[in-house]
Amino acid sequence: MRFCRAVFIIISLVSLAGLVSAQKEKRQPLTEDQIDKIREAGIFPDQRIELYTKFMDEHAETIKGLTNRRQSVARGKRIDDELLDLTELMDELGSNLDQYSERKADMRNSLKKLNEAAPRWVQILRTLAGEPYFDEARKEAIEAGEELADEAKRLLNEQSAYFATHKEEKGQERAEPKPAAQPN
Repeated sequence: MRFCRAVFIIISLVSLAGLVSAQKEKRQPLTEDQIDKIREAGIFPDQRIELYTKFMDEHAETIKGLTNRRQSVARGKRIDDELLDLTELMDELGSNLDQYSERKADMRNSLKKLNEAAPRWVQILRTLAGEPYFDEARKEAIEAGEELADEAKRLLNEQSAYFATHKEEKGQERAEPKPAAQPN
């Protein structure tokens, strides 16, 4: 009888754990309105980068605002969520930058803004005292921020050099094939 009861309890707990995990939603770091704005920017690299920069700045400022509040479980959870969202956005923007740089899109204006913002975000993350509740997320966010800052700086230097020698391509969204010269 005890064995049957133990098996029933184990099965019940496993079923309950399955239901709880099925109810968990994947976090979305952007609101529906922000997602719509990113979609509208679509193929315009400068606009997309500026939007991502703006949205990441909002997350970083929220984290900064939570820094001085009294420590609590709710505060720790909120900071952890914000850090996860910020990290995801940094990774997403890094992927976009890779894609746009392959297309030789002129992103210098937005890269300048990103170059100014990324070190500020990393500084906010570094001044955030580590707490067990969000320490791992904080470390990942710092790493993602440093990688993004390095990539933005490298791309800005590459783009400045490229468009200095290819002035006719300034402001382009993607490199267009040049028409072949016609023989006389």
